[in-house]
Amino acid sequence: MKKSASVLGAVALLSASVLALAGCGGASAPADAPTEGGSDGAAETTDVTLMLNWYPYGEHAPFYYGVEKGIFAEHGIDLTIKAGQGSTKTAQAVGQKQVDFGWADTPAVLANIDKGVGITSVGVFLQTTPSAVQVFTESGIEKPEDLKGKTIAVSAGDAPTTTFPMYLEAVGLSESDVTQQNLDPAGKIAAVLTGQVDGLIGFAHDQGPTIAGKSGKEMTYLRYSDAGLNFYSNGLIAPNETIEKNPELVKELVAATSEAFAAAAEDPEGAVAAMAGKDPQMPAEDVLLDQWQETIKLLTTSATEGEAPGVNAEEDWQATLDVLAKAGLISGDGTIETYYDGSFAPGK
Repeated sequence: MKKSASVLGAVALLSASVLALAGCGGASAPADAPTEGGSDGAAETTDVTLMLNWYPYGEHAPFYYGVEKGIFAEHGIDLTIKAGQGSTKTAQAVGQKQVDFGWADTPAVLANIDKGVGITSVGVFLQTTPSAVQVFTESGIEKPEDLKGKTIAVSAGDAPTTTFPMYLEAVGLSESDVTQQNLDPAGKIAAVLTGQVDGLIGFAHDQGPTIAGKSGKEMTYLRYSDAGLNFYSNGLIAPNETIEKNPELVKELVAATSEAFAAAAEDPEGAVAAMAGKDPQMPAEDVLLDQWQETIKLLTTSATEGEAPGVNAEEDWQATLDVLAKAGLISGDGTIETYYDGSFAPGK
């Protein structure tokens, strides 16, 4: 149920005072249990926990900015942001209702839905894949054909690695043209920094700025999307039970997230500043800013240009299903509706 303007104002004041005392790490009530606040008891807020796909980095700035600016509070949400440890763990935590909502990579989300995890995507925000081969600019690797004979660090099983053969095919190379060295995410970065490999495969808005920050060197990105290979990345997921029993809460969260992303894109420095001190494992502020600015480039496709963040296009969803099925990341048996509920799209 939509709140009145007076109620929303009280909500904003209450949420601001709670956040000032507790920060982002306080306990939270169940998402379907509204709590009353304000001196007259009239204001309603819902405590909501959101688990990220990883420890906070620049991509997540809109959530912190949205809390700081009262955007979530205006939608009746007192948001607690929790670090994640990978999109698969986030998807499973949401499915088990250990947290109320999640922010996770679409390939992992869809794969878990195929396995019976009771979750649904309610809006993808990173609509252009950040998957890219990342190299130092000084390496002389400027175009895909320059990868021939090079050694690239990969992480077996993740979406960028699994779809790498499709990227090579798209740019006219074969798998035998490139040596792949399998390493964990931290190992990939270390291998690039120490010169053990020529580059790595990963998310251009994450590892690239991190490596640039550590090395002081400029990075070059050979993006999958530039080769015509695109599929959805990170977005919001909800438990099926919450979608069924409390659809209004889902709608408010999606709307607030969309507004927060739009506002953060208009004020990158302010968005990153809102993250200060929120997590000890967070990158330095200049790296966060670089990460967020790279993220802004990923928020739309040609089908959603000019739309609010989080508005998804059917053709982009179908392209995602086609790519992920070809790569063997999902079964290929599902339809868009198997994985995505578009009824919560911003503006609907």
